[in-house]
Amino acid sequence: MFSPLRERNYRLWAASDIVSIGGTWMQVLGLNWLVLSATGSATAMGLIVMLQSLPVLLLGSWGGALADRLPSRPVLVISQAVRAVLSAGLVAATVAGSDALWPVYGVALLSGVISSIEGPALGRFGSALVPRDALAPALALGSVLSSGGRIVGMALGGVLVGLSGPGVLFAINAASFGVVIIALAMMRPAEMYPLARAEAGSADAGVRAGLRYLFGQPVILVILALAFVIGSLGRNYQVTMAAMVAGPLHGGATGYGVTSTVFAVGAVLGGLLLAGTGKATHRVLIVAGAAISALQLISAAAPNLLTFSLLILPIAAGAVIFDTVVCTRVQLDTREDMRGRILASLGLVSSLAGIVGAPALGWLCDALGARGALGLAGVVTTVAALAGALVLARVKGVPVPALRTIRRVLRRVPAVTVAVVPAQSLLTAAAVVAAPAGALAPATPSRRPLTAAAVAPAPQHHGPAHHGPAHHGPAHHGSTHPGPSRPLAPSRPAVIAHAVVAHAAELPARRRRSLLSLGTGRRGRTVTDAVDYIDRPVTLR
Repeated sequence: MFSPLRERNYRLWAASDIVSIGGTWMQVLGLNWLVLSATGSATAMGLIVMLQSLPVLLLGSWGGALADRLPSRPVLVISQAVRAVLSAGLVAATVAGSDALWPVYGVALLSGVISSIEGPALGRFGSALVPRDALAPALALGSVLSSGGRIVGMALGGVLVGLSGPGVLFAINAASFGVVIIALAMMRPAEMYPLARAEAGSADAGVRAGLRYLFGQPVILVILALAFVIGSLGRNYQVTMAAMVAGPLHGGATGYGVTSTVFAVGAVLGGLLLAGTGKATHRVLIVAGAAISALQLISAAAPNLLTFSLLILPIAAGAVIFDTVVCTRVQLDTREDMRGRILASLGLVSSLAGIVGAPALGWLCDALGARGALGLAGVVTTVAALAGALVLARVKGVPVPALRTIRRVLRRVPAVTVAVVPAQSLLTAAAVVAAPAGALAPATPSRRPLTAAAVAPAPQHHGPAHHGPAHHGPAHHGSTHPGPSRPLAPSRPAVIAHAVVAHAAELPARRRRSLLSLGTGRRGRTVTDAVDYIDRPVTLR
């Protein structure tokens, strides 16, 4: 479970990280307190979040390209120093006693610019601290430390903000960045596992090269699509939990505090579970996504706060596992020199999921109620998880046991053959089905090429003949009893197969590839076998 802690560099990073995360959440709490005290408006708080997220959306791809070209440790030292200066600026603004909020908005915007470069660099640097097989446990332990730092930071910040105001929180956060810089300086480069970097000026070093590479990785695209859907409709718990507790469950502030605590505990348990197993496979990703989606759907019917809290615990654990496996797979399944740009794409998807999902869930809560919003979101995310599983299995060429079971069941029932061919071939086969068995026998015992006319039904003997494939008169009622000079008629499935293939053989080569067999059983196998011999003369035996 704690194999990454054997690495000295990782131990230094983990210790400094929990301190920095605690300071970051103290500053978040202090900013919220400062803005609410000055304006009393939740819109102003939303503006701060938008200013922090907007640069990541606009500059994230370029930040990823820079992270792939530049050494990570110097980039992180510079970014941590700039963040310390920004926090010190907030301290100065607070001590000055100014009610103006432009310093707060300026710090938020500059912090977003730093995050657009720092995020991909952090991902690359974290991967270089441990060997490849220890990346998943390292990220899981990082998630545990992040949850612990958040809990400690919010709890301690809540006490200090009431005693001394937000300025102290900003000062503590500035000092926490100094701890990170000291830890970076103490690390031993010889004990790192450096990643390949993109060469500046090369064709693979730019943003466009990263996008071309990303669009050529179907597995990564499926993972990012799942992260967006589940992240937007299944991970914005600050919206759904508050709506459920305040609405149908009537839990009030106490109930919301209980569910928030349960969620934090579940997040820690999920991180420990993944760190203990060390398994960050695609199967774990799909199972975790499907599980939290199904549990979200079930939680919509929770009758009381206790039941809802019991469901929140595994949901939180599964959410941490899902997020950690997503971050692990996008790193392990990509080239090292593209890792910064892929991580930047993941950050972009996460930001979009928050920007799109939170308002969408809020609107659904207003329109359908909290239970309706949770239920609908759970259905969508469950379907997305199952669809993602099928697409991943198809892309990777992995057989799906459930599909094999369905095929075995279908073999026990009469099969229906579906051929994707031109309409004339389908009408020819339909004519064969409608024709009596006597009309299918050849005129002579000798072999002859099979054409559509050979298998067409006998025309009506009274009245004018009906021409065209779209209408046929009554079938001729001839005897099917084999006489001494009449050979046995071929079986109807075989004639159907040969009729379809005979027409397909006359098509250009580019259209022959459109002939498919989607059935099972005897007819399905007959058509499939016939396709293999499509270039040979088709004769009726």
